[in-house]
Amino acid sequence: MFEKQQEVYVIRHGETEWSLSGQHTGTTDLPLTENGRKLARLLQPMLANHSIARILTSPLQRARETCQLAGFGEKAEVDTNLVEWNYGEYEGITTKQIHDKRPGWVIFTDGCPGGETPEEVGARADRIITKARTTRGNVALFAHGHILRVLVARWLGLPASGGRYFLLHTGTLNVLSYYRGIPAVKIWNAPMVQG
Repeated sequence: MFEKQQEVYVIRHGETEWSLSGQHTGTTDLPLTENGRKLARLLQPMLANHSIARILTSPLQRARETCQLAGFGEKAEVDTNLVEWNYGEYEGITTKQIHDKRPGWVIFTDGCPGGETPEEVGARADRIITKARTTRGNVALFAHGHILRVLVARWLGLPASGGRYFLLHTGTLNVLSYYRGIPAVKIWNAPMVQG
């Protein structure tokens, strides 16, 4: 029986001012902080020895810059399916501020007023997964926290709401793969470290 050997490198962009403050950053196009750039540069030696057939990146500058600093900018394809969750009325505010008005709110089950539902984000993640699985060879994805958390849930066959189980920090390397042909998580939320 054929066993799929593909690895999908899932990279959350480096730190931004709003990731530091805890503000929901969906479509607001913020640059990386200097520390975010430093973390992104650490990806280059980590990924240099891996053969990557396809690189996809969100169109937002924090993901594109992370991709560029990791050494893949010229080879990357921009894919709007990788853009961060549209937070609608919750754009730019913190979870605490949301909970002050709506206690118990969880993005992965409740979505955002004026923004996307979990099912809509799940459909975008499914389109990325299809692209990855139909690529011969390894794939790298450069994107954002919530879309990538939904993506890992969908990779495993969970509903989009399953993204709540996968914490994901900025500037992390994650690897999705297969165990005996079954979609699996090989590495998750691994920090970039200096040698």
